Amino acid sequence: MSRIDEFNTYRKKMNERIFEIDHLGIKRFFNLDTKAYENGVLDQKTKEMMGLVASMVLRCNDCIDYHILQCVAEGATPDELYEIFNIALVVGGSIVIPHLRHAVETLDMALENQ
Repeated sequence: MSRIDEFNTYRKKMNERIFEIDHLGIKRFFNLDTKAYENGVLDQKTKEMMGLVASMVLRCNDCIDYHILQCVAEGATPDELYEIFNIALVVGGSIVIPHLRHAVETLDMALENQ
């Protein structure tokens, strides 16, 4: 099983577990997060790209994986993603470099699985 498959399996399993908790605040947050990335004035692809930059700057590898997979699913090209990676580096500085490595690896895996 690839790292991406493991990520998706774990994410699905734990989200199902979280939804079992039946806590209004948690449900509202998950709903807010889902709705924020739907098409609006900005399309979903653009919003996922923005989420990827924020995830890299905030140094969250799980978030990076998620947003790369969503960007690829929305049709983002490798060149578009490289631009996103560059913006994250400019905004976040050299501390983002380890997460850039992770992002490039995830993108390579995502493209191999297409």
